[in-house]
Amino acid sequence: MATRRRFLTATGLFVAGAALARAEDLCAVSTKETQAATTTDQALLRLKAGNERFRTGHSLHCDLMGQVKATAQGQAPFAAVLGCMDSRVAPELVFDQQVGDIFSVRIAGNIVNTDILGSLEYATKVAGAKLIVVLGHSDCGAIKGAVDDVKLGNLTEMLGNIRPSVLKVAAGDGDHTSKNKKFVQSVADQNARDAAALLTTRSEVLAALVQQHQLKIVSAMHDVSTGTIRWLT
Repeated sequence: MATRRRFLTATGLFVAGAALARAEDLCAVSTKETQAATTTDQALLRLKAGNERFRTGHSLHCDLMGQVKATAQGQAPFAAVLGCMDSRVAPELVFDQQVGDIFSVRIAGNIVNTDILGSLEYATKVAGAKLIVVLGHSDCGAIKGAVDDVKLGNLTEMLGNIRPSVLKVAAGDGDHTSKNKKFVQSVADQNARDAAALLTTRSEVLAALVQQHQLKIVSAMHDVSTGTIRWLT
């Protein structure tokens, strides 16, 4: 518990710009005890601090094999990230998290389907994660494909999950094609927000956890050119 208190204090100081946490505390693996002691707001603060380290070139250098051994008998991640499969947006890297810290659920366009819902229900209700982040990113190929209404094998149905967000944004004026970078980014933002909303409208399990203040769901956007996470909700 003392280690957890040191971590939370240090994380808060990091975000405020007052001090850096000791690496040995930040590299401590998540346990059932530390997970239970973490609030939804603290989980979010931890990811924000991690992205700050990542984007400023101060990512942690932990003993990964030591963490592998420490988590071999079980896991207790404090958060789950629903992200795109894009090779530039690995959640563990952009949030500077370590072995056993977060569940990473990845699919093109960070869309929501039954398999995703089941995975996140497990991550939260069963395994105890306190936070879900729906993480979109700039220059997303899936978003561009949905904007242009691409038809290609099974990709057609997958991109169909993003089309409602495209149509919402397309209600405004302008060029509604993938050549319009501003429009594509607006759709990416809308898609991340819509996916976050779908988690509770399509899952009674997740909705109940949110209502009981045991879970927070937010959406965010990663800039592939800067490494910065922009928080949408």
